[in-house]
Amino acid sequence: MPDREYTERLQARSREAARRAKTDRRVSNARLAVFGTGLVMAWFAFGTDAIRGAWLWLPSVAFLVLMVVHDHVIRTRRRADRAVAYYEAGIARLTDPQCGNGPTGERFADPLHDYAADLDLFGPGGLYPLLCRARTRAGEDRLARWLCEPAGPAILRQRQAAVAELRSALDLRERLALAGEEAAPGLHPERLAAWGADAPTAPGTAVRLAAALIPAATTTSLTGWILGSVGLGPLLACVFVQSAFALALRRRVTRCVSEVEQPVRDLDLLSEILLVLECERFNAPRLKELLALLATEERPASREISRLHRFRDLLDARRNQFFAPIGALLLFTTQIALAVDRWRARNGPKLVEWLEAAGEFEALSSLATHAFERPEDPFPEILESGTRFEARGLGHPLLRDERCVRNDVEIGGVTRLWIVSGSNMSGKSTLLRSIGINAALALAGGTVRAQSLRLAPVAVCSSLRIQDSLQEGHSHFYAEIRRLKSVVERSGSSPPVLFLLDEILHGTNSHDRRIGAEAVVESLIARGAFGLVTTHDLALAKIAERMGEAARNVHFEDTIRDGKVIFDYRVRPGVVTKSNALDLMRSIGLEIGPASPNDAKTPEETAREP
Repeated sequence: MPDREYTERLQARSREAARRAKTDRRVSNARLAVFGTGLVMAWFAFGTDAIRGAWLWLPSVAFLVLMVVHDHVIRTRRRADRAVAYYEAGIARLTDPQCGNGPTGERFADPLHDYAADLDLFGPGGLYPLLCRARTRAGEDRLARWLCEPAGPAILRQRQAAVAELRSALDLRERLALAGEEAAPGLHPERLAAWGADAPTAPGTAVRLAAALIPAATTTSLTGWILGSVGLGPLLACVFVQSAFALALRRRVTRCVSEVEQPVRDLDLLSEILLVLECERFNAPRLKELLALLATEERPASREISRLHRFRDLLDARRNQFFAPIGALLLFTTQIALAVDRWRARNGPKLVEWLEAAGEFEALSSLATHAFERPEDPFPEILESGTRFEARGLGHPLLRDERCVRNDVEIGGVTRLWIVSGSNMSGKSTLLRSIGINAALALAGGTVRAQSLRLAPVAVCSSLRIQDSLQEGHSHFYAEIRRLKSVVERSGSSPPVLFLLDEILHGTNSHDRRIGAEAVVESLIARGAFGLVTTHDLALAKIAERMGEAARNVHFEDTIRDGKVIFDYRVRPGVVTKSNALDLMRSIGLEIGPASPNDAKTPEETAREP
């Protein structure tokens, strides 16, 4: 069970973190003690001449050694602390799926998307922060794209196989989560890809030989001049040639040095992640393909990135005032810049592949983590074509187990439309969101909150959360009909549209609502779409009578107990028989008069009275 596994690992990581913290304190105290000892010895050596000054090398060397050791101890302690936080976050997700301890993904929110806003994919408490465990921006982008852009059956089966293999790889997912230092994802795929693609041509053999031989000749002539074996003329000639060579390459070197800093910083985390992945062996075909993208002719991608990192560190050395004269003599900056350009020319085009591979690994790992934390959630069966959404025990993945009421949903094929009626707060909107969000999960390659799900490739289109616009001067009704127009237009394409329409056209009078709703629904069905419509207007339920087997009425019920409205959130066949609006108003203290026999009548029954 995931809760037991996470708890055991959290306890082990907490003990390790406590040991590392204790070691950190000891080494820190040792450094302080050595430093104090050095001060005392310095006083005895230079203040009283009691000891020789040479003895000061002992505390100096000890202090330098302790600095190196302490740096390692600090890094291991931070890693242990991150491991503790990793499993604490996992336990929090198991306790409350809406805790949302991953990135919220609000930068992906698009109010014009077919379903993202209606289904709460992004933002605090949404699906994305529940799923996303990515460390890089490339991983975040890939997961968001999968949730918003459903894939075809073949690709989905590949993802399912990969997620199934990674589902039990808890150690691997932990290593990925702890790779590198803890930081917000700063790796920008577009910027890195542009830097790699804009690589200059690799310096030729002649240029590289000149960059090595010219400073060698200058150094030799300088040494000979100092020793008196070489005259000043040859030295000045070498200096002139070296200066001319450096000036000819100045623009190239300046550009390289100014451009390399940020990409190297962004690639640090990627190198750590790739190093973790390169040590793994996989069976799933897609995982094997991703590993192949990380291989190069000479060395793995992580080692190639490490080489670039070393070049950047060497460039930093030129800022040292003591090394600067030596660097100028050796054309140090020029030679490192040429090496960086060679690296870019050889590996720049591969950066996009490395970024995409790492991002896809992180997206698959995110789905695998969700699958591990929900062991009862199955992979959906993805059909090749058709119109089908057939679920048993369907629930909403953002609800706690004790609050999640599951229902069976079967729509598509012969039955193309469900008309869902029911009281306020009875569960109609939640049913639509459960269908939509599980469809998004299924068509991203993940597991679903259901006992089983059979789903054909569909384009989910929803109209659940409509807002007016004061800036654009649009009313709620106008915003809704624009959204409905978009759904209808979308339904004419492939794959077929699965529409989810909540309280359709409730912003107008009942006469216009009935005529307009019937026209919209019939148009959608005629264009090959299928889906669900919720309504309070029971006149709309008559559509099912005209459509025969192609449509079905279902409803939610509620009961009144001790003056309180009780919901069971269960889908039942047929049309709802009563409204709870007045009961809800009374339950919160609104004074609307005592209950009467007419309160229990349906709107149709009331309308037929003389």
